[in-house]
Amino acid sequence: MMVKEDLKRTLKKDGNIMRADGLDEAIIGVATRPNMDAVLAYDVDKIISILMKKDGMSYEEANEWYGYNIASAWVGDTTPVFIEKDEDFIQEIKNNA
Repeated sequence: MMVKEDLKRTLKKDGNIMRADGLDEAIIGVATRPNMDAVLAYDVDKIISILMKKDGMSYEEANEWYGYNIASAWVGDTTPVFIEKDEDFIQEIKNNA
């Protein structure tokens, strides 16, 4: 599978793929992009849940902390992607296709 090969190549070249500290349980896969290395993909809902459990934050606090400290952090071409599962929005897109 090409994604696994891309990921292995990234790990060999850079020694490590960019990971969000303490959030391995929120990894849902690998994202590929044209002419760029593969990056890890995280589930935003799982990140929020981890922050709430680990740091005792409310949903609002965890969401704000995620937005400011994780989602808006650019650390180069291997910055992970963060997937938000908005079923209503997805259905709206499907309905308008």
